[in-house]
Amino acid sequence: MYHGEDSVFQRSIRPYLGQEGLRSHALEVIQVNLGLRCNLECHHCHLGASPHRLEVMTEPTLTHLLGLVARSGCRWVDLTGGAPELNPSLLPLVRTLRQRGVAVQLRTNLTVLLEPAQAGLAECLRDQQVALVASMPCYLESNVDAQRGAGVHRQAVTALQHLNRLGYGRTPELPLHLVYNPGNAQLPPSQTLLEATYRRELRHRFGIEFTHLLTMANMPIGRFRAELRRTGQEADYWTRLEQAFNPATLNHLMCRRQVSVRWDGTLYDCDFNLALGLPLSVAGADRLEEVDPLLLAERTIVTGPHCLGCTAGCGSSCGGALAA
Repeated sequence: MYHGEDSVFQRSIRPYLGQEGLRSHALEVIQVNLGLRCNLECHHCHLGASPHRLEVMTEPTLTHLLGLVARSGCRWVDLTGGAPELNPSLLPLVRTLRQRGVAVQLRTNLTVLLEPAQAGLAECLRDQQVALVASMPCYLESNVDAQRGAGVHRQAVTALQHLNRLGYGRTPELPLHLVYNPGNAQLPPSQTLLEATYRRELRHRFGIEFTHLLTMANMPIGRFRAELRRTGQEADYWTRLEQAFNPATLNHLMCRRQVSVRWDGTLYDCDFNLALGLPLSVAGADRLEEVDPLLLAERTIVTGPHCLGCTAGCGSSCGGALAA
């Protein structure tokens, strides 16, 4: 299903999926956006997160979220933002989920862990065995600071070194995955080859260890799309995505096995649809407390031209590349 006219993405997938289009396979992961407040204001952010945003998931919505986790039997919750660490209910939510045997993954920009108000948070996450997915768009200071702001690389390195001391990235029980996204209008290179380079450079330069590198394409929405337009590269980027369409990615798209929950409880097929305000097409899905998990597991996915960003080249998702 596409919210609007037929798109180039629909035309691309039709030979492989037929008229039925893209449908979910199961509900294995619930991704939760805890709010759009962030201590950074990155140039590529598709959600427009910043220190000035006020959107936050509140206690009533968190209660409904826990209800959906229980009803669905989902055993994996992925926490994101903004900076999810800035939601005051983060640790109570994590503790409740872990007590119920649900695995928790937290997406962090690293620098927020150094803020005085977050003192001891990394230790609490370690104690709860929360997996971390950390933004680190390059091992070079100039590239990171150009994309995320002056001084961000230095802070990220400091945070990673601290996490290593806690055991993150060094033991199987404490995964520490890094996320790369290009600093320009290009697709990510080979995830396997780039991971080897990251591992060598971060170890040599800073003594940093990590579990895996996840490569993600820049989605042509939000601030990145505005930058493409400003620099006259938007049309070329859309063409690059279309020409690089890879049908081998279709079975592994994250939207086929997860849903995303916005801070206000609205449900989406993915974080990118959330950013675009395209709710999933399930009756009652706008009410987190009432949605039927069976309908979530067997739904038609709302798509649009931006979905080319997940299917180009090796593919892109919150879990990194989708195909070799």
